[in-house]
Amino acid sequence: MSASASAGRDGVRADLEQVFRAVYPRVVGVAARVLGSRTEAEDVAQEVFLAFGRSSVPAGQAAGWLSVAAAHTALNQVRSRRRRTAREQIAGDSDDVCPDVADAVVTLDERRRVRAALARLPRRQAVALVLRHSGLSYAEVAVALELSPGSVGTTVRRAESALRKELNGHASSE
Repeated sequence: MSASASAGRDGVRADLEQVFRAVYPRVVGVAARVLGSRTEAEDVAQEVFLAFGRSSVPAGQAAGWLSVAAAHTALNQVRSRRRRTAREQIAGDSDDVCPDVADAVVTLDERRRVRAALARLPRRQAVALVLRHSGLSYAEVAVALELSPGSVGTTVRRAESALRKELNGHASSE
């Protein structure tokens, strides 16, 4: 561990609280953008901060590392949820939706489609897209994903194009 990331009492990083206070809103925002749920995003944030607390990531790289970790962890949850839902549907355990809430269901269904399509993208593209649309600058995305700043725009555009293809391809196959 570097001097700024040295372990304090009980093996916890001495800089954890400072990094937590500075970066927590961003980490929750990244995860919420993927998951669509602040509660689930806060769980993801807790998980990635625990991992950060055991890591030797320099404090100067914490924001990028934590943002990427939040995106990866949230995408893993989306993929896991999608597999669980598929298993439940096969088993006949899915709940029927009341027609009274059609508008809410359509919106919720659309969000699920986007999240499922995002989860099918190559990991690097999905993370770049999530980070950029979570408010990170091109420079911050470049640092977080270890890309050249000039390639971030291309990566994000390719991710957006791939997402559109996933959405259009999946919609036509249903």
